[in-house]
Formats: sequence, structure tokens, C-alpha cells
Amino acid sequence: MLETVKSLVADFAEMRLATGVPRRLRMETVRNKAAVCIGVRRSGKSTFLFQAIERLVAGGVPRENILYLNFFDDRLHGLRQDNIGLVMEAYYSLYPEKKGRETVHCFFDEIQAVRGWESFVDRLMRTEKCVVTLTGSSAGMLSKEVATQMRGRALSWEMFPFSFREFLDFKGIDASAPLSTRKQLLIRKSFSEYWETGGFPEVAGLPRHLRVKIHQEYFQTILFRDLVDRHDVQHPRAVKDLAHRLVDNSASLYSVNRLTGYLKSLGHKVPKSSVSDYVAWFEDAYFLFSVRVFDASSARRETNPKRVYCVDHALVSSVSSGVLVNAGHLLENLVFVALRRMHPTLHYYKTRTGHEVDFVVPGRGGARALVQVCESLAEEETRKREVTALAESMSELGLKEGIIVTRGEEEDIRTGSGRILVVPAWRFLLELPDMPD
Repeated sequence: MLETVKSLVADFAEMRLATGVPRRLRMETVRNKAAVCIGVRRSGKSTFLFQAIERLVAGGVPRENILYLNFFDDRLHGLRQDNIGLVMEAYYSLYPEKKGRETVHCFFDEIQAVRGWESFVDRLMRTEKCVVTLTGSSAGMLSKEVATQMRGRALSWEMFPFSFREFLDFKGIDASAPLSTRKQLLIRKSFSEYWETGGFPEVAGLPRHLRVKIHQEYFQTILFRDLVDRHDVQHPRAVKDLAHRLVDNSASLYSVNRLTGYLKSLGHKVPKSSVSDYVAWFEDAYFLFSVRVFDASSARRETNPKRVYCVDHALVSSVSSGVLVNAGHLLENLVFVALRRMHPTLHYYKTRTGHEVDFVVPGRGGARALVQVCESLAEEETRKREVTALAESMSELGLKEGIIVTRGEEEDIRTGSGRILVVPAWRFLLELPDMPD
């Protein structure tokens, strides 16, 4: 194993890096802390590391002072908790003159694949002259347990597939203000493409049949490597059926009881506790997300049905049966991901009369913003329902402004509760900040 690691370390020093499109995520290195980038598979984390490495090289850091390993490499499968120290042994056997004298920039991709990585990185930060950057596809890397084992030596950032702004960067379109008529036309055309392709970098610009095939491969890989293999699942078919059910119900309510009943109807003898675990594992892999009701009572937040969303709206189109998901659901999913990129916690809201608003952005001591999503307000009944729900929510939560995101409509509505801005999705996405606040 030592020779294998040495070979990989040496190979990287000669490798030409594919750096892709610069991402609008600014990870900062802090003395004595590892920087951790976490997100779903294929969202661009490895390319992001390569971009950071290229900046170091451009700044004068020798390639020999940069150590990169991807722990999903099959050749590193034999690394375990008791021998992960071979990584630094291999590096310093190649470059003994650097030990204790020169700073080594360590980039470890998908490090959660090795159990016990936390203590290894903690020891590295304490005993070696290293700057450490990590990636992982497990939200567990944000958990209190990891923070405890790392003794506070890590700062984490989340990475999602391309935002709309990043997609425009990929297309080479400048979306900075002011927006001329020509620029608006280009942006709207690009939004139509983003609507079809979604944000995964690898599928940008590909024809539909290849995009669908790649999305379906992502789905299978996430299921079997991030769930079935990682958690040694005893009922893999039940996990797959559950994943399909949840994707088919994107932007809809679910409960663990109903999901358990659904699996039972398919012949799976899976207990409710296991179904709850499966849902948590989907979230841990940044594949699916649950949104709870906005309520001061934690018990009511947990017992009320939750809404489910996927990490990418186009992935939903490629994987779902298409029976339960419509364009309105996909638009809501798209808006969810855009908001989730900015805010770690989102809720939905139910008014006292039973109307629902899709997203509440919480703030200190209450609600900070309300966002409703509706494909079109052209039908009078739809318009009345959406405006009433938002106006009631604004009144109950003490907010003077709300937003309705549509596919293409734009309007300013005044109500007794305050102002409602109707905004087309492309503009809403462009007006969001690049980074979480």
C-alpha cells in the first residue's frame, strides 16, 4: 500500500489539471484549521480543488509542495483507520527534505471514504507543517461529532451544482448590471437552457439523451455507493423504490408513515425506523432535502408532514416517472435549491386558514422572508389563491413584503398586508447573492 500511495503522489506532481469554470464559492484558509468543501457527488468539488491548486502554483508554490489524493480511487481502497498515516509516510519518503521545514498543501478528495479520517487530519494539523483542504459528499462532515473529533480544527462550506449565475459564467455571458435589452434576451434564452439541463457541470451543453443517461448514472451511484455500500443496507431494492417515490414527489409533502405504507404495498418488509434512516441518509448525501413547517413548537415541526426536494430540478426530470411531477413542481424545486444555497435552514408556512406558502427564510426571532412559487398567475383562481396565501402569511408573521416567483411574469401587487413582488425566475436567481450571508 505504501508504494501505491507513493505512486499516486508522484503521478499528481506531473498531472495536468482540468480546472473548468471558476465557482462563485470563496473558501478561506484559516491558520490551524482545515477547510472542508461538502456537497453532492459530481457537483464540481474536485475541479474546485484543482482551481485552488492552480492558484497556489500561479502564486509560486512548487507542485512538489502540493499533495493531492482522491480517496474514491480504487487503488486506495485498502486504506483504513489504522493505516491512513501511510499517506504522509509516502509523501515524506518522496520529499524528505520538506518535513518540518516547508509548508505542504494537502488536498484530500472525498476523505469520508476512510473511517477515522478525523483523527488523522487532526493529528496532521497538530504535528506537521500542513495546510489542509478536504472535500466530502456527506453532510455528516458538518456534524457535532466530527467537530468534536477535529477539536474545532475545521471550517466547512457547502457546494451545490451550478447556480444560474455560474451557468451563465459557463456560457460566457456577463450578467452584471445594467441589463441591456440584448443582454436580457441572452439571459432569458440561457435560463431556458438551464431549465432543461440543470446545474451539474458535466451535463452542461450536452444533448438531452446524454444528459438523461448521465443523470441516471448519478442516481444509481448515489444510491449504491453513498447509501447501500456506506451504510451496509440490507434492503437495497427498498432504498431504490423509496428514492424513486421521493423524487416523483419532489416539492410535495411526505410523512414516514405514508412512505412505510407505500413500501409495504410493494412487498418490502421494512420497519418505520429503517425508512426514517433511509430518508436521513438521502439528506446526508445531499441528494434529497426535507423542509419542515415553520412553527415555534419543535414537536409540531417534527410531527407535521415535510416537503421533499431534490438537489437538482433537471435530475428530477431525468429520473422521475413524470406522472406526479409537473413544471410547477420543478420550478419550486429550482427555487428551493437557489435559496438553500444561501440559507442552511428553510421552512414552509401554513396559515391559520390552511393556506400554504412554499418558503420561509428564518431570521433572528422569526421569519425574515417569504417566497411563493407559481408557474403562472394568468388564471384568476390561481392568482387569488397564491396572493391570499402570501398576504395572510405576511400578516401573521409581521412582514411587509413577500415574493412570488413565476416562469416569466412580473408585477407589483399592493395588499392590505403589504407589497407582493411578482418576479420571473431568471431575475429572482440573478438577484440572489453569490455567497451565503
